[in-house]
Amino acid sequence: MWWYPADVPMVLASRSPRRRTILEMAGIPFIQLPGNVEETFREGTPPEVVRYWARRKAEDVLDRAEGRPVLGADTMVAMEGRLLGKPQDEDHAFQMLSGLSGRWHSVFGGVSVRWPEKHLDICFHEETRVRFRNLSTEEILAYISTGEPMDKAGAYGIQGYGCMLVESVEGCYFNVMGLPVSRFIHLFRNMLLKGN
Repeated sequence: MWWYPADVPMVLASRSPRRRTILEMAGIPFIQLPGNVEETFREGTPPEVVRYWARRKAEDVLDRAEGRPVLGADTMVAMEGRLLGKPQDEDHAFQMLSGLSGRWHSVFGGVSVRWPEKHLDICFHEETRVRFRNLSTEEILAYISTGEPMDKAGAYGIQGYGCMLVESVEGCYFNVMGLPVSRFIHLFRNMLLKGN
């Protein structure tokens, strides 16, 4: 990327292979340095919660970043104001997917970028609306049997087998995948070019 300093790789404070893939597609040099933040229940609106956890994840590895920018991110699914985290077991995944069947829900992505050396501090959220088609019991059970839902917010991954569940998307597809990359790059690039 012409605007990004190639000799200063970004630190991705996440274990997510999906966020790794998105940064690779965007051509941003990075290293993966997951933190040790344990996410627990937190009061607040979905935007407040995802921004909070994204910032916590970035701050958790900041002292190990060796002067490089740190990217923290968090993704949560919400329907009718209720947050849906990762399923606890297969029965819980079935309940989540049955509840999402034939309905719209929102995917909230929180992003935090910290780079103290450049006085750069970005924190924002993105919302994407997703509608599932009507799913049969057999389809839900077959999807759960793949194992894919078990480590995903809302019990599905749009970039995998879960793509077959989705009827429509309004907003940033990559936000559903794990990182609203277009808005992230726009904000980060503009602040870099302004010399912050």
